[in-house]
Amino acid sequence: MTVAVKSLTGHFAAEVSGVDLRKPVSDADFQVIQNAFDEHSILVFRDQDITDAQQVAFSERFGALETTVNSNPGGAGTVVTILSNLDDSGAVIPPEDRRMVFNTGNQMWHTDSSFKEVPATASLLSGRQVPPEGGETEFASMRAAYDALPEARKEALEGLVCVHDFAYSRALIDPNLLRERDKKEVPPVKQAMIRSNPATGRKNLFVGAHASYVLNMELEEGRALIRDLNRHVTRDEFVYRHQWRRHDLVMWDNRCALHRGRPWDPSYPRVMHRTTVAGIGATA
Repeated sequence: MTVAVKSLTGHFAAEVSGVDLRKPVSDADFQVIQNAFDEHSILVFRDQDITDAQQVAFSERFGALETTVNSNPGGAGTVVTILSNLDDSGAVIPPEDRRMVFNTGNQMWHTDSSFKEVPATASLLSGRQVPPEGGETEFASMRAAYDALPEARKEALEGLVCVHDFAYSRALIDPNLLRERDKKEVPPVKQAMIRSNPATGRKNLFVGAHASYVLNMELEEGRALIRDLNRHVTRDEFVYRHQWRRHDLVMWDNRCALHRGRPWDPSYPRVMHRTTVAGIGATA
């Protein structure tokens, strides 16, 4: 098979075909995929009926994997995070259950692990069970949004630093959602508001729901700026909506793309397995 890359929007996102991720990917094919990732930020691989081991093997081609914070508060970290509305018996968990309430945070625009000192490079999400409708994942290009800003606005934002805080974003759902010991595991961190792709040099905004405030700026002024930039980034022209099919694998660049999950009929099961490629250094 020959790897092919088809653009899905005018700004970003592409579908990759001609590769079977159940098997080792050749160096030549991987280079095509790596180049597509740097250019398009979001890659969609259809019909990839993979195991966790195969997903991990492919993910590790991009770098070391994070031990991620489990979606269930208080849970242990894991290389493969399972995002599921099923309990151990296979029954659907009611939406009012604390585990499901916690997961509604995924419906806010965010980047994975921006609340860590070294934020993630990429996430890979495998659709193991998907509802027949709803449950889409939307992606917003912080690179395209940055390119659309006036030059004077870009200059004004250069050098600004945000504080990203997991406790802050979860408190937007419920101030009591995180326990004190959970908060201590993920203390606030500093992140540059403008980042550059190390492979291409292209700049992008770096905001999202975890961004709590701006250093050296009045609290409300900084939060107003973050809200304004989040609204700008998530304008329709910068968004790709992915309608899941079973065995889709979607990979995205956390350095330059926001994402959020969309709701679905909670009577349907939805099971997604995620691996996360660690970053390579602090941003601020």
